[in-house]
Amino acid sequence: MARRALTDFLRSQAADPRTLADVLLAVSEVVTNCVVHAYRDRPVGRVAMEAERSGDELVLLVSDRGRGMSPRHDSPGLGLGLPLVATVAERVDITAPDSGGTLVSMYFTLRS
Repeated sequence: MARRALTDFLRSQAADPRTLADVLLAVSEVVTNCVVHAYRDRPVGRVAMEAERSGDELVLLVSDRGRGMSPRHDSPGLGLGLPLVATVAERVDITAPDSGGTLVSMYFTLRS
């Protein structure tokens, strides 16, 4: 659902195909991290996504209310998702809001 909504938004903003692919890759990686890590001891959890255009910049926020960022000895992945996101985004900030969980802020230059 996140990818579909983001695709529709970016197409309405006339984003070029490469930017669209980079943004969709990044959001897939971050949302997957939320699903796999944030709520691993809970049956359900919420993931929120917000996208906003500011001039030629796309600001993409993905947040959860889960466990937060912490090492995991039994991780099912190799830990390549966030470094990959950092490669395709102009900037990535990862914070732990006072309310709990994790907030990943990603910034992309929109080229049309």
